[in-house]
Amino acid sequence: MEIQGKIKVINETKTFGSNGFRKREVVVTTEEQYPQHILVEFIQDKCDLLNSYNVGQDVKISINLRGREWTNPQGEVKYFNAIQGWRIENLQTTEGDADIPPVPPMEAFEPADNINDEDHDDLPF
Repeated sequence: MEIQGKIKVINETKTFGSNGFRKREVVVTTEEQYPQHILVEFIQDKCDLLNSYNVGQDVKISINLRGREWTNPQGEVKYFNAIQGWRIENLQTTEGDADIPPVPPMEAFEPADNINDEDHDDLPF
């Protein structure tokens, strides 16, 4: 699955427990009629994927949905869901591409109707 949108928040990496479990969260705002603010977590070595991204960038994140069951001390069963990212791509064009003008449509060019077989050797040298 994938989510596309603009990065709204990128949190710092947090470490939990004695085993060094790492988690980093990013919030992406979708661009649709009713924009959604989706929290995506990156865990362990995937936390570093967010290092080269900034708030405001348009991205596409590949995700997995995760769910787990938990029983509280009173014996009640609760269910929790998480959205885990495993890849992120920049959707914005690079600045160098903005300097290249678009190619005009074919109709903008004049046809070469006056081509003649005898004029094929009219080089000036």
